[in-house]
Amino acid sequence: MKMQSLEDIVKKIDLPLFHSIGEAADSISRPCYAVGGCVRDLFLDRPSKDFDFVTVGSGIELAEIVASRLGRGTHLNVFRNFGTAQVKRHDTELEFVGARRESYDRNSRKPVVEDGTLEEDLSRRDFTVNALALCVNRNGFGQLVDLFDGLADMERRILRTPLDPDVTFSDDPLRMMRAIRFATQLDFTILPETFEAIRRNAERIRIISKERIVDELMKIMHSRRPSTGWDLLLKSGLLAIIFPELAAMKGVDVVNGRGHKDNFYHTMAVLDNVAEKSDDVWLRWGALMHDIAKPVTKRWDEKIGWTFHNHNFIGAKMVPRIFRRMRLPQDSKMKYVAKLVELHMRPIALVEDEVTDSAVRRLIHDAGDDIEDLMTLCEADITSKNQEKVRRILDNFALVRRKMVDLNERDHIRNFKPPVDGTEIMETFGISGGPVVGQIKSAIKNAVLDGVIHNDHGEARELMLRLAAEQGLYPVSGAKEQEGVS
Repeated sequence: MKMQSLEDIVKKIDLPLFHSIGEAADSISRPCYAVGGCVRDLFLDRPSKDFDFVTVGSGIELAEIVASRLGRGTHLNVFRNFGTAQVKRHDTELEFVGARRESYDRNSRKPVVEDGTLEEDLSRRDFTVNALALCVNRNGFGQLVDLFDGLADMERRILRTPLDPDVTFSDDPLRMMRAIRFATQLDFTILPETFEAIRRNAERIRIISKERIVDELMKIMHSRRPSTGWDLLLKSGLLAIIFPELAAMKGVDVVNGRGHKDNFYHTMAVLDNVAEKSDDVWLRWGALMHDIAKPVTKRWDEKIGWTFHNHNFIGAKMVPRIFRRMRLPQDSKMKYVAKLVELHMRPIALVEDEVTDSAVRRLIHDAGDDIEDLMTLCEADITSKNQEKVRRILDNFALVRRKMVDLNERDHIRNFKPPVDGTEIMETFGISGGPVVGQIKSAIKNAVLDGVIHNDHGEARELMLRLAAEQGLYPVSGAKEQEGVS
């Protein structure tokens, strides 16, 4: 990430849009500055379509003038309760606010806001790299206001607070999450003194809504290397509060000189492996949670050592509870993550055993449309330092993949439903239901998956008739003929 010079930045904002905003401010004799993350991103050469502007006075009044000057295709939204206004033009969003100072009550992150100076406004910002202001007025266009050496911090790639970090984080504990999120997104280092303040104030995170916390976690998960954020959350003490099940994975127990791997750092490796292959954030959540039940299933067996029996099934049952508590979506995304957690052991079991057609068919059927994501997760789960072992397992995974393609093309197994359904069974034999219907359906399904019959209606119906006859059931017409004979 190459730093841009101030000269480069002035060229970037030498556009009609920025000059129009400056002219609008000049028309009412107001100073106006681009501030915060948009200025930071200009220096870091990161794309941005959202720009924040601060003026000394009413931000709403300035926004109204800007909107009128920009004309057609411009939409103005005013939020009088917050003293802010938003101007949307095409795909660009401009936010306007008056400079302000804030004071906080210890039991709330909602500040008492009063009009303030530019200096007071910048001092209340979360980090020095976000406390930069760029003038857009005609006189002084492109001049940088940097009261806290934010530009030098950006060059050194560090995050620190403009004021006392204990005050900053205690006033608004969400800033602790933001520090970790920015460190992850920008590949910056949190200054040790600042990080220690996060550790001291970690308990304050309890006053923040789960929705806001999850919003920060999702941004971490979208990052190029999400493990950075989760590791910082662990070391700061925040993880034990917001996601205790994941924090519980840290550490190694040793009995008789035998220890298991650190499941937290194994999970981090798997997560980053998945992130290299996919931008799908829910596949990344599946990677994060694939071993989530290992702490509760961990047992020592004198004969075989450490075991984690059924951690995949128990983990799948934990997913809905965790999603509910953390305010993650209670919908198909949750079910998708739970499915990945439950099935993640299946492909490796195929690799370690003989790769039978029957087992591959069952895997294709159970995973359905998520089979490729499951295979991506399972390949990412191979984190051994033994490169020969990794190569052997990945070669076997390639064999499984070839078999999946061949069997699915031939038998149409993915998301298949038994060729004979319950309605046909009941109508054929003149019955209204009962256990026998489910037994016949299940037997037909298993016969297809085991390769005993093809995924074909004719073969399935023939098997249905045989199975029913063993239960003393005959087609309705055949049953009447039997009664006539007797």
